[in-house]
Amino acid sequence: MNPTGRARRPRCAAALAAVLTTGALALGSAGCTGSSTAGAAGHPGGDPGTAVRDAADALRRSGSSGARTAMELTSGGTLVTVRGTGGFDYAKGRGRLRVVLPHAPDDPITELQTRGRLYMKNRGAGVPADKWLRLDTTRLTDGNLVSNGATDPYTAAELLRGARRVKYLGELDMDGVRVRHYRGVADLGRAARAASPYARGALRAAAEGFRQDTVAFDAYLDDQGRPRKVRHRFTLDSGRQTTVASTAEYFGFGRPVTVRLPDAPDIYAGTVAGS
Repeated sequence: MNPTGRARRPRCAAALAAVLTTGALALGSAGCTGSSTAGAAGHPGGDPGTAVRDAADALRRSGSSGARTAMELTSGGTLVTVRGTGGFDYAKGRGRLRVVLPHAPDDPITELQTRGRLYMKNRGAGVPADKWLRLDTTRLTDGNLVSNGATDPYTAAELLRGARRVKYLGELDMDGVRVRHYRGVADLGRAARAASPYARGALRAAAEGFRQDTVAFDAYLDDQGRPRKVRHRFTLDSGRQTTVASTAEYFGFGRPVTVRLPDAPDIYAGTVAGS
């Protein structure tokens, strides 16, 4: 956080709007400005906040899972949504998403996530179709939480390590699974300090780059403390009221997930249009 106690205002709303409306992701290195396990998992009879802050550890212990993401931008009364599907190997810290833009449903972007890096293929903006664009997420001023159309599922859970003012809202059924619903705010700085090495650098960048210090969330945890759904709500400064809701859903725990990162010759080394 800067010396004034307020982070500089990022231009993430404009960058995300470009993702949704044109497909040109204008980011460069500067970034956009009742189970027997229930007791062990935390909460009933314990602290709801601790259960939420421990969700990322429970996710890592699961080994891997399938994932769905949604990024909803609301600005000027218009709602646009980017959706992603894929999987994540939490033990290796690698994930893969197929991200579909609303204006190009038959032309998806492939995103590979790993510690401190995001690789994107078919992202436009002058990048050849057979090359991967590599971004350093620790240098993006939103930590890649909103600017590329998907918050990676692992980082979404790691952000919960900053949970404060947590309220327990009761149980419900989610796709046949009993989950507990929690609501609160996640302190970006606190999350960055408590994060695992996988997400620490990206969350530190977000803590320094976002105007807001906290992010509202809803988290739905199963009896083993694993997140089944996490929803974060961001408010961005783009000259008019703009909100972004980022949702990650987790399923198929333990399913094999294989992610192969690009070799050096396959990584684009040129200039990105709009950077």
